[in-house]
Amino acid sequence: MKKIVDKKPIIKLKSVCKYYRMGTNIVKAVDNASLEIKEGEFVAIMGPSGSGKSTMMNLIGSLDVPTRGKIFLDGQDISTLSESDLAQIRGKKIGFIFQSFNLINNLTAKENVMVPMMFQGHAPAERDFRATHLMNLVDLKDRMNHSPNELSGGQQQRVAIARSLANSPEVILADEPTGNLDTKTGATVMDFLKDLNEKGKTIIMVTHDPDLAKNHAEVVFWLKDGKIEKVTRKKNGWGEVGKDRLKKLKRYK
Repeated sequence: MKKIVDKKPIIKLKSVCKYYRMGTNIVKAVDNASLEIKEGEFVAIMGPSGSGKSTMMNLIGSLDVPTRGKIFLDGQDISTLSESDLAQIRGKKIGFIFQSFNLINNLTAKENVMVPMMFQGHAPAERDFRATHLMNLVDLKDRMNHSPNELSGGQQQRVAIARSLANSPEVILADEPTGNLDTKTGATVMDFLKDLNEKGKTIIMVTHDPDLAKNHAEVVFWLKDGKIEKVTRKKNGWGEVGKDRLKKLKRYK
């Protein structure tokens, strides 16, 4: 049973566009997208290569700002914030898990987990204590002092999960979290994410794998050519709620 019962919106995109200029052409990576993600939901953002998933992830994760439209994180409009302000907000509110792990090879596994806490100004003793706790949480207490290149892919991804939790964020953003893992190890990683979700964390998973989305997510936003084509929700089976929900979201101004 999840701790969060009365779910409130934690992320909103309102008529968001992200355009890039390539020579004389304008690429509409995200085109007039509106969505709402509530506290404690497990959400998947689905779509084929080139659909705009990566750009959408960057926008939701405060890694980029929109060309047009508004993005709200926990009620705060982050659309026009400076990079330094965005960095502070995402450091506190969002934890990232990347497909390629993005660990620093000249640091130990435990030191990698401590890095986000350094940027938030936590004291050394606190960083050490929390990193140890998180390494235990992901069953890697005997690998704390190993470098990433001494770990298997699954172990590196578990370090990445521990790192994503370093600052106790409300939202975990996972980009193809099983993309570089075998089936068995990928299932273990998804179990970790499911457990975090059941403890109240909002999980946003970017994936091209429909089975992964179907088996784990409550809500799936389907992207095509930078647009949200439909929304499906798992409620006594999967059903498409895209048209009604999108119409409601498009009323936001």
